[in-house]
Amino acid sequence: MDRVLVQTNVLKANQEVAAENRRLFAGEGTVVINLMSAPGAGKTSLLEATIPALKGQYNLAVIEGDLQTDLDSQRIRALGVPSHQITTGTVCHLDARMVARALAEFPIQKLDLLIIENVGNLICPASYDLGESLRVVICSLAEGPEKPKKYPVMFHKADFVLLNKTDLSPASGHDLKDLMTNVWEVNPRAVVFAVSCKTGVGLEDWIACLREVIASAAWQSHRGYESSNLCSQA
Repeated sequence: MDRVLVQTNVLKANQEVAAENRRLFAGEGTVVINLMSAPGAGKTSLLEATIPALKGQYNLAVIEGDLQTDLDSQRIRALGVPSHQITTGTVCHLDARMVARALAEFPIQKLDLLIIENVGNLICPASYDLGESLRVVICSLAEGPEKPKKYPVMFHKADFVLLNKTDLSPASGHDLKDLMTNVWEVNPRAVVFAVSCKTGVGLEDWIACLREVIASAAWQSHRGYESSNLCSQA
């Protein structure tokens, strides 16, 4: 029982800081995406494919979360976009307090879109609200179609799910339709995009959706809309 109470108190404290982050983001008019996946699913590759299509039209920035190194931040800065690294050490997720501390030295004024690339993990990040507007989960087809059912909390809380590495279907032996079906069984409201960051397949629909989200005022009420009302199913 004590362990449950401790966990409850930790999450309550996180929610309080997340609410402060959310008020700050709303006050600046910034759409904030919490980008999550297992390690190697393609979060940074997705950003490298997405940012060039948006940066001429919008003011963008990225917060990177990793256990060690700033390698992903270096990749983002190479695109001409500001990036701030949060190094978590042994902690397998970002929390709202980490993001709040980052914001103290990483100004977000005049940003249209801030993307927080979370630590690669399909378990812990799902429980921690960062103050984001949207939760986006990437699942690589190569991981297998069972992932949404094995890690349901992550997928159940997602607004958008991107099924990446669709070009590996023949090599992996996994069926994209099976993965899509499992996503929707766990989360019927999720907007799903089948993409390949390597070939570019499906990325136009994803980028068009982001433009629609940024342009819409509906995002300002957190979870106050169904994401499917903004973007068509892929």
